[in-house]
Amino acid sequence: MTTPVATAKQQLRALIKKRLANLSQDVVQAQIFETLQASQQYKEAKRISIYLSMPAAEVQTDAIVRHALQAGKQVFVPYLHKSTLSEPETPARVMDMVHLRSIQDYESLGRDKWGIPSIDDDAVTGRERILGDSPGNFGPSPTTLDLMLVPGVAFNADPEAGIRRLGHGKGFYDFFLNRYYARAAEHGGHGSSLQLTGLALTEQWLIAEDGQVPMGIYDRRLHSLILGSGETKH
Repeated sequence: MTTPVATAKQQLRALIKKRLANLSQDVVQAQIFETLQASQQYKEAKRISIYLSMPAAEVQTDAIVRHALQAGKQVFVPYLHKSTLSEPETPARVMDMVHLRSIQDYESLGRDKWGIPSIDDDAVTGRERILGDSPGNFGPSPTTLDLMLVPGVAFNADPEAGIRRLGHGKGFYDFFLNRYYARAAEHGGHGSSLQLTGLALTEQWLIAEDGQVPMGIYDRRLHSLILGSGETKH
């Protein structure tokens, strides 16, 4: 049964999809990249998660990945795989973040059915992973991140705090983050300082007439958002 929140999310995704149709992104990329590079969070981050973008309709991250690797940062990128977890309400496929070794490693990635650069199952062995296959793999000192760049469909400022985010509906990021923060709590807060920053085209920022991004109980808010105008929202 579809819930009112799920229906509202579907309607908002359809609205944003119309806005982004045939949109040129050339100027937008330069403005976002410049703002991100100048931010203190990015400068200080040693371990950063960067989403790998679809060919269109979202902020492209190719230049960011290359800059981060050249700057000597440890870069982690999404890896989708079949779940081995037995937790209730676990989706069939879940997301982890795995280490990207170099620019050559990045350039060697194939593309999935959506045109997104992706790491194959066969290429994951031996790479550092943030969560691992199951809770038992965390170890005494969990692998952590300093900064995560998060994609989305629509965003707006939350009346209380942070930035509301509407994803593509698969729940990959929220499920990952809820597991990440739960693990951090189990280890005395180690890793809880992770900063979540969204990247968005200006057309993805909701104005008053659009209403707010619907939020479910498991949806995570972001700490900040960089818009195509170069403006940063908190």
